[in-house]
Amino acid sequence: MSWKLPNIIFETLMIGPLEVNCYLIGSKKDNAAIVIDAGGNPEEILDLLKRHNLTLRYILNTHAHFDHVGGVGYLQDKTGAAFLLHQEDMPLLGYLNDQTSAFGMSPIPTPRVDKPLADNEEIPVGDETLQVIHTPGHSPGSVCFLINDALFSGDTLFAGSIGRTDFYGGSHTKIIHSIKTRLFTLGDHVVVYPGHGEPTTIGEERLHNPFF
Repeated sequence: MSWKLPNIIFETLMIGPLEVNCYLIGSKKDNAAIVIDAGGNPEEILDLLKRHNLTLRYILNTHAHFDHVGGVGYLQDKTGAAFLLHQEDMPLLGYLNDQTSAFGMSPIPTPRVDKPLADNEEIPVGDETLQVIHTPGHSPGSVCFLINDALFSGDTLFAGSIGRTDFYGGSHTKIIHSIKTRLFTLGDHVVVYPGHGEPTTIGEERLHNPFF
């Protein structure tokens, strides 16, 4: 199961202590790139950008939990790329290292948000467009990103599961509503790339996810 476009470079890195899926999407047309959920190992991300001769324009996050944010500050400093996050998750950045200490992890640098993400906002990637879908539930500002037939779902939807809702700002009612009304309305063929674990499809989750 994979998503490919002829003019798009697409790579997945599993990074950080909680094995977050970090996604790199680059344009062969203008060599511009975005990174989704740079949770750690920023040097690996930089090496991948260099290997493909890409310039990082945007660092996008599906949400602001520490395991998805750990490499963002370093990448900002090294590349000058803009960090985009939904405004309702910005308060979570204020206690990133309360999160790390709760998990017994080392502190991480707190990134600055250059621009808030808005629901239905469109971000260009070469000839393609990435759409922001606000899906509160795992956190207040959780979002998914849709580009062509690929959905980057963060910790909202997984293969056979959904995101935890027992963290600050989480809501089981909201995450179920978000998935039903914002994600399950997409085509069954859409490939879902989650924040952890293996890819799936909207059709597979609509039919077989035990939470529905």
